[in-house]
Amino acid sequence: MNFLEATRTVRAFGGGPSLPFLLAMSGAAETLTLYLQAVGAIRGVAVEPRYLPFGTLQQTLYAPPDAGVPEVLVLLPWDVIPELDWRSGVPAAAPDEADVRARASAFLARVTQRGARVVYIPASCPPVWMHPARNAGLVQWVEATMRSHDAEILSAAHFSLTSYLSSGNAIAGSHAFDLASRIVDALLRRPPTSAKVLVTDLDNTMWAGIVGDDGVDALAFRAEGRGYQHFLYQTLLLRLKHEGVLLAAVSKNDASVALAPFSTGRMVLQSSDFVAFLASWNAKSSQIVALADQLNLGLDAFVFVDDNPVELAEVAVACPAVHGVLFPKSEREFPELVDRLVTLFARSSVSAEDRNRTELYRRRLESLPPQDTAGGDITAFLRDLQMSVTVTDRSAAERTRAIQLLNKTNQFNLNGRRLSEEQVEQQVAAGSRVFTCLLEDRTGSHGEVLTAIVDPSGVITSLVMSCRVFQRRVEYAFLAWLTASGVSPTALDYERTERNTALTEFVREATGTDPVDGVLRLNASELATRYAADRALFRWTDA
Repeated sequence: MNFLEATRTVRAFGGGPSLPFLLAMSGAAETLTLYLQAVGAIRGVAVEPRYLPFGTLQQTLYAPPDAGVPEVLVLLPWDVIPELDWRSGVPAAAPDEADVRARASAFLARVTQRGARVVYIPASCPPVWMHPARNAGLVQWVEATMRSHDAEILSAAHFSLTSYLSSGNAIAGSHAFDLASRIVDALLRRPPTSAKVLVTDLDNTMWAGIVGDDGVDALAFRAEGRGYQHFLYQTLLLRLKHEGVLLAAVSKNDASVALAPFSTGRMVLQSSDFVAFLASWNAKSSQIVALADQLNLGLDAFVFVDDNPVELAEVAVACPAVHGVLFPKSEREFPELVDRLVTLFARSSVSAEDRNRTELYRRRLESLPPQDTAGGDITAFLRDLQMSVTVTDRSAAERTRAIQLLNKTNQFNLNGRRLSEEQVEQQVAAGSRVFTCLLEDRTGSHGEVLTAIVDPSGVITSLVMSCRVFQRRVEYAFLAWLTASGVSPTALDYERTERNTALTEFVREATGTDPVDGVLRLNASELATRYAADRALFRWTDA
């Protein structure tokens, strides 16, 4: 997560129970504040970090801790052995190795006595002795000793020598979010060995692309190009499955569409590797809760991976015990995802039962009666997003994005009809009006997400919406807006396609009938009343 994404996440989801703590580092730590707040927002807590003054870590460890204030120590090799500090230069004389190790052991004993959570970054170090193997042995001893003191070990890539020398900030900017995640999770005492189920998103997580709109052939998941990190992710999940981790997929989609890429035989993972596919148009939190009930497991046994911070926040609000992990947008951050999941699902040994766990649980689920996963009430969550819609009448305006939506969108598409610029022009000339909706919320702008064409008699002949905003209730609120604005919708020109099942429930609810192909009547006055609460979720602006 970069700086801008972290800012948007904090603005959108900041809040929750207070989590005050002391973050103790020998270098500057204030640059982590935004990322700590972003992680806290995703985890459903309001982090309130306090920092030590620069260079006071050693003195602090000699003083008693503040009662009731949890501490996280982010340690570097020179906190344990001062001779290893780059800022002090190469030691003028070789120290006595026995003395070095004795002082290091005494330091770690003080750390242990404080009961603080410890995160260790095995940064590169200057030479203490003019003997490479001896220096390497000392650095390895420090890391092994930190492990024996239950420290969480990160990678050397978290350290930036350039930043440390110039400003005293030892943390590489590209690894700040991951470090913040480790710190917050250490405070929340997320036991890594308790995780048993990995619930993964599909679009732009399992593969690059959106299966419902782009189609299976356009997805990238091979060991090449933009699909490489998704290929690597699948190999990791397959390994976790062999280690006894239960895999489940969650997607706002039709099951047949979500499963289609697995039927190609070209992916590392197959549908049989998953204990369950949670594919519906309900909130992901409600789908995870239903699976937990069926598996008879606590929510603290679940890890949820998604590329969308909004989905992670929705689950965090409804299911705070579930551990959310953000799937990275770039390969640069991908190693941190791998390290995080390996840590959460750490296994000291694997039994034959572990290797067969997926099949055992699949049998359990097959023996249970079907469960209707009702969508959870996320009204409060949506209200907190502070959403606004800008409606533009594009009958006499530029329509590039409107036509792009009409010709790309498959899942929420009233009838699947593709229209050229000329065809839309003809409809407008005959009296039809073209509307688009631009959606913004506390996380930023989502762009134009909805296009509708309404003919002179009030029949909605085209209606499409981006899958990015499913469950926001935009489509229902738009019907109420149309009515209030004097464009009373009289009917929906509906036609079932292979991919637009997502629209079925909307048509059923709006018309009060089971959808069949054709022009389905609407009662405008009823729509205004029925969806008034949905319309109130948004601030409306006419462009």
